[in-house]
Amino acid sequence: MATGSGPPASAELTPGIGFRIAEKIERPPRDLVDAVGAFPTPDISDLMNRLYAMNSDIRPYSDPSLRLVGPACTVKVFPGDNLMVHKALDLAQPGDVVVVDAASSTMNAVLGDTICMKSRHRGIAGYVIDGLVRDLPAVHALGDFPVFARGVTPIGPLHRGPGEVNYPVSVGGIVVNPGDVIVADESGIVVVPRESLADIVATLQSKAAGQEAYMDEVRAGRFSNAWVDELLTRNGVIGQP
Repeated sequence: MATGSGPPASAELTPGIGFRIAEKIERPPRDLVDAVGAFPTPDISDLMNRLYAMNSDIRPYSDPSLRLVGPACTVKVFPGDNLMVHKALDLAQPGDVVVVDAASSTMNAVLGDTICMKSRHRGIAGYVIDGLVRDLPAVHALGDFPVFARGVTPIGPLHRGPGEVNYPVSVGGIVVNPGDVIVADESGIVVVPRESLADIVATLQSKAAGQEAYMDEVRAGRFSNAWVDELLTRNGVIGQP
């Protein structure tokens, strides 16, 4: 006969959705990843109609001059818990960016210097976290390991679960699927969907020469703002009695 002395059934963690891992994901070709990473994030964002840049509250907490480029290994955690961040060390491949959905929690950190050091040994490119980090002096001491996050705290994580690895996540207001390409720099973070990467790279490369020629003209002071008045005229802002 049940005595009611144990924890309620709702306290149990259930394997399946919300507590699962995918060991294999499809990653884009490395040459395409490197090619898109050669462009500044504003150029990439413009080409995706300004809809695939993360919230600017997620910013660099390592050297801000470090760029971060690579396929996403995605992690979803219960706020304040990082069990699945640890598991991602075994699933991410060299060159991957680990992208952590911590539900924008401002309580516990989900990343610190220990995981960063382990990640560096595994060849992981860096982290993007919709949550907090800690141990900043030690993270800075690594010198060349990019970490982007929402904030910093001394409060450490728990290691219990649940969570997911390599399933879709929402980070900085953008859905990130495993294998999407992350490009992060001082200007922000953009997400290039894996299935669109080849087209994005081809368009960026085709426009590069024209854009550079335009900027050369601007640097030399040779430009016209006539297009502004043309636009305002079409919209009836100027030129009306």
